[in-house]
Amino acid sequence: MIYFILTLFFASLVSIIFMIGRKLMLLENGQIDEGASFEIPYLKEIKHVLTENIKKYEHMGLVAVVKSYIQSMNFFKNKFQEIKIKIQHIHIKKHPNGEVSERAEVSKFLKAISGYSHKIKEIKHKITEEENNS
Repeated sequence: MIYFILTLFFASLVSIIFMIGRKLMLLENGQIDEGASFEIPYLKEIKHVLTENIKKYEHMGLVAVVKSYIQSMNFFKNKFQEIKIKIQHIHIKKHPNGEVSERAEVSKFLKAISGYSHKIKEIKHKITEEENNS
């Protein structure tokens, strides 16, 4: 592999030297004008067309991004609502005859934990109020 890369490198180096030497020989014979420059004849037209196309495609891209953002947000909002409804229906107990009764009871342990957390929040709130007042 390394020999192949080295061979390509030296082949390109020899070809570059050959091209430069040929140009120097033509320059010495006077066949090439030194002041010749490479100019594109319709540069202003090409620039104008490119700027117009860039503006058009930029506008189209921006519209596509905003449209996809709005569609995705609506999609996620609708899916969130569907999932929310399904979760609410999971918590409802159903009788064998199809009637819907009250919500499922939460365990007493979870009720006690939530009560303690509310009491802790109230105590923290009172402590911050006393620190602010003093």
